[in-house]
Amino acid sequence: MKLFLFDHCPFCVRAMMLTGLKQLEVEWVYLLNHDVQSRLDKIGANQVPILQKPDGSYMAESLDIVAYLDHVDGQPVLRPSTQQAAIQHYLTESAYSSSRLLFPRDVCLGLPEFASDAAVEWFTQRKSAIIGISFDEALANTKTYLEGLYKCWPLLEDIRLPSSLDNRLSYDDVLLFPGLRNLTMVKGIEFSPHIRRYIDEVAQLTGVHLYAEVAL
Repeated sequence: MKLFLFDHCPFCVRAMMLTGLKQLEVEWVYLLNHDVQSRLDKIGANQVPILQKPDGSYMAESLDIVAYLDHVDGQPVLRPSTQQAAIQHYLTESAYSSSRLLFPRDVCLGLPEFASDAAVEWFTQRKSAIIGISFDEALANTKTYLEGLYKCWPLLEDIRLPSSLDNRLSYDDVLLFPGLRNLTMVKGIEFSPHIRRYIDEVAQLTGVHLYAEVAL
């Protein structure tokens, strides 16, 4: 199987988590961010991740891919979601600060989906329009966005740690971990002790790399 993805994409991280958690033989293929046609050719839509199944067919939608990978060997391991409302509340409340922290950093870390100037330019134009400011301005206001983000940490203090659940993951983790993982690309970010432990535990179980060594 092949998984077509972007390293920075939280929806792609959902699928990455399952390949690592279940140690599946799935080849990761990084697409250039601006190469819309390659996505259209596979699934008729401009989205990732895309999974190529053993029969050569393609499937989209991250949660559908997660479910497929979890069941592909007939031994699913993910627990059902029990804290989805709390997680969605955090994601909604943190979106303003998170997007302004992450978008300008995505193109600065040498990620494979931004291996060409055209890919960087395409992403920069689209995402700066979404946040309404330039990437330079967003970077200059990092402290302000971090302060906004820190106000959201209490919303996650009741999130269950994998270690409290026999090191089993659930669909809650599939929804929550990708965004927290991406925030590790912000140099100097201060996670609460509980959230820091959560990130480290899920990363260890799934093999998904964090960004601390290249944080900006």
